[in-house]
Amino acid sequence: MKLVLVGVLVVSLILLLYILFVKKLGFAWLTRLGFHVVLAALGIYLVNFSGLFTEVYIPLNPVTMSTALVLGLPGVALLVGLKMTIV
Repeated sequence: MKLVLVGVLVVSLILLLYILFVKKLGFAWLTRLGFHVVLAALGIYLVNFSGLFTEVYIPLNPVTMSTALVLGLPGVALLVGLKMTIV
């Protein structure tokens, strides 16, 4: 089973490198990714310290950052809604 997983990892890495170098994507996507990470952290920071929701605190960890990164500001709203409903 481990051999299959390692094989999938190697094949996906080779395909990603092929796309990166053949399609001439360059490293501009890293700049966009960094910008989105900063915006996600800023959105979570504003929710935590704005005072609009006094009982809501969203920790900055990889799970919350990836949610806010993938979904954007609606992801931050989703995290606030989850925090208010579950806790």
